[in-house]
Amino acid sequence: MKTIKLLFVSVFSIVMLQGCSVAFYGDNDIPPSLDQVLSSHDLWYIDYHRTVGNTDVPFVSKAFTMSFFNGVMYANNNIVDVGRTGNGLGIDVGVYNTFNGLLSVNHDLDGLYEFEVTLLSPNQIELHNYRLNVSYFLIGYSVNTFNYDALFYDNIEYFLQEYVGWEKVDALGGTPNPFDAENYLAFTPENITTFYSSKDDFGIDVDLVNWDYVGSYEVFDVVGYQDLKVLELYYDGGVVEEFELTVTNDRSIRLYHINSGTTYDFAGRGFIQFLKSDKVKIKDGAVRNSDRKRTKVIRRSKSKNI
Repeated sequence: MKTIKLLFVSVFSIVMLQGCSVAFYGDNDIPPSLDQVLSSHDLWYIDYHRTVGNTDVPFVSKAFTMSFFNGVMYANNNIVDVGRTGNGLGIDVGVYNTFNGLLSVNHDLDGLYEFEVTLLSPNQIELHNYRLNVSYFLIGYSVNTFNYDALFYDNIEYFLQEYVGWEKVDALGGTPNPFDAENYLAFTPENITTFYSSKDDFGIDVDLVNWDYVGSYEVFDVVGYQDLKVLELYYDGGVVEEFELTVTNDRSIRLYHINSGTTYDFAGRGFIQFLKSDKVKIKDGAVRNSDRKRTKVIRRSKSKNI
């Protein structure tokens, strides 16, 4: 049983087949060409948590999905509007070629990178960059079967970063508690777990919000639930505000405050579009530099509050 390393035999190159537990081609079958493999799925989801290596290829670490069609590479660098931007493929970020089983990508901003491609199963590939010694694992989907809900929850920290801030728009039930006074939250890329909060009045421009507090936060998986997270905000003096976090849609979230029983709805303000690589565009058209990139997230788990 073998995986197929997509390198063609020539006078100066040897095809290497790695032993594996996945069987989908018989000994007499002709493996597909690399170009056929890349175009066989609409989307290749980058399972970044499986990445091997201590360096990164900039445009890969910023993308959630990549697509390869007719020499053009597309990427979804945002979670917000995923499935709609570019008919689901995202934005055009560069061009590519395949030769001798190697994938050569010329990214619009990051330049030329080459990858050795290993076919792990009919819908999984490994991209390995020898120069940086880093491997990425991609899972292929069609745009009609891709699980967009799972994308949000698997990458929740990045979704929270895609708005300049989150404004409280509703509060239901529960008992009075100090968090009632917090009207705005913001989540930023530094250390992936930095948050800001503000008690400013409702309805002001999010770019004018005075962020009163900066702290850290952690997101937990919930045992037995794929569509629920626990969010903990850490304030001074050891104060922890704990919430059950659900995604209502790609513009709003719901926080259930566990201690008080209050449900808060927050709406995203100031959508930040991550473009080719090192630039972002916010709603007013301004372009900002950004060093956001995905990192391997190892989450702890909690049981659901009963």
